[in-house]
Amino acid sequence: MTFRHLFVFLSVAIFTGSCINDRRSDRREEPAQPNILLAISDDQSYNHTSFTGCGFVGTPAFDRIASEGIYFTNCYAGSPGCAPSRSALVTGRHHWQNEQSGQHASSWMKKYVPFVDMLDSAGYYTGRTGKGVSPFRYARSEEDSLMRSTDAAGIEHSRITYNDETEDERFADQISSVNYFENFKYFMEQQEEGKPFFFWYGSTEPHRAYEQDSWKRFGKDPADVEVPGFLPDHDVIRRDLLDYAVEIEWFDLHLSRMIAYLEEIGELENTIIIVTSDNGMPFPRAKANGYDHGVHVPLAVLYQKAFPGERVVDDLVSFADFAPTILELSGASPCGMLPMRGKSFLQILKSKKQGIVDNSKNYVFAGRERHSSSRHLNWGYPMRIMRSRDYLFIWNMKPDRWPAGAPQRIDPENPGLLLPMYGLDENGKHHSEWAFTDVDAAPSKSFLVEYMDDPGIRPFFDLSYLKRPEFEMYYVPEDPGCVNNLYGDPAHREMQVVLKKRLIKELADSKDPRIAGPDKEIFDSYVRYSRMRAFPKPD
Repeated sequence: MTFRHLFVFLSVAIFTGSCINDRRSDRREEPAQPNILLAISDDQSYNHTSFTGCGFVGTPAFDRIASEGIYFTNCYAGSPGCAPSRSALVTGRHHWQNEQSGQHASSWMKKYVPFVDMLDSAGYYTGRTGKGVSPFRYARSEEDSLMRSTDAAGIEHSRITYNDETEDERFADQISSVNYFENFKYFMEQQEEGKPFFFWYGSTEPHRAYEQDSWKRFGKDPADVEVPGFLPDHDVIRRDLLDYAVEIEWFDLHLSRMIAYLEEIGELENTIIIVTSDNGMPFPRAKANGYDHGVHVPLAVLYQKAFPGERVVDDLVSFADFAPTILELSGASPCGMLPMRGKSFLQILKSKKQGIVDNSKNYVFAGRERHSSSRHLNWGYPMRIMRSRDYLFIWNMKPDRWPAGAPQRIDPENPGLLLPMYGLDENGKHHSEWAFTDVDAAPSKSFLVEYMDDPGIRPFFDLSYLKRPEFEMYYVPEDPGCVNNLYGDPAHREMQVVLKKRLIKELADSKDPRIAGPDKEIFDSYVRYSRMRAFPKPD
């Protein structure tokens, strides 16, 4: 039996929930297994690379992978938040299929086996640096017997930082002290000869916080910034976007060093490099939101040895597709993992075509539940998201809740009192921890609140913070900022019926508890291990 035939059989088995023994040892010829470098930034929207023409960020490493390899114009993360999105990536399943192991800051259970374990079993030397599959609680002692003991992205082999062995060259004072490249180099130096490697480079950039005005050191110009349509074109926003760009460039710098090192030691040709991000930019109405800037992420893949390069591909790809793709290209068996919902896109990678390569995939899916602790009793803001080639469809399952978090918090110093509405103190200064805490603290966040009475700013405040209708639909080619909701428009009635029906079918087929039960509110019951806040019960 050839590898190709065996993998097809395994794929059928895993999708039916069955499993067979791995018989790769029975094959006479075993193709060489490629190395794999997965580089994933933290909070970067799809259009913020210089390859896409963004004028205020420079990403030469990403640009090289995209120009020499395959650039995907339509990659969608599993969620607009890091933990559920990374959960989808390593399991090949929608985050709502993974119980608490698909939720932000809850526990990772042993049953949700990541593809990294399968690579270990297939003879790969695996490791990671920086952020793995998190934030999750992993087992700390025997009392956590149902939890996985190690990060689902693999074992962190070393922790070389800028505080000990290397000169501090960081671009800004909020950048992580982890020296990603030196950790990768150390990992490679320990590699057993003849073994392929899988390495997870998980930058914590450009996640907030940022050093404000760090961009000034690099000669950046606010005039070069293109402000997305859901934010006001104001100097505060432009400067904030430049600080964000500085941290993207730090991620890219370490990727460039990894690429150069692989070239130097003669391993680049046999290494598949995958570069992406876990969700969109940490700005109001982007991260933690189902709009395009929240779930649409960059993706470029290079494999000099086998993938035809210099291609731009428009096929829809989701994070749930990554695990089956990596398993297929590595020859690792999926036996031991739970049934995957994603589909391998290896044939797209091996094709010589550009544009739409595979006409069979017309939709991808994402969603969210809880993000930060931002509402009464730690309630989330459940949404399910579907993207077709042109339309984005969102189901806000609890439209009575505030999408960015409650606008008023119980005073942690005086539990009998409420902090001011919208987090505005008596001097008109916004305090990020007092309201809308699903949005990261940022100059952009505070600016919208402090100037909400300005007629030019009020529409943007409303877009980011006020309650939303149950259903939303956007025609993305003409509305990339997703500000013109077409749901309910008679001219688009036929399309909204088609999209709504298809989304509900996917949720039913994947047994989403919000649809299939038996406990439709179970996501709000999972333990959160990160910081908690108290909010009043809504009216």
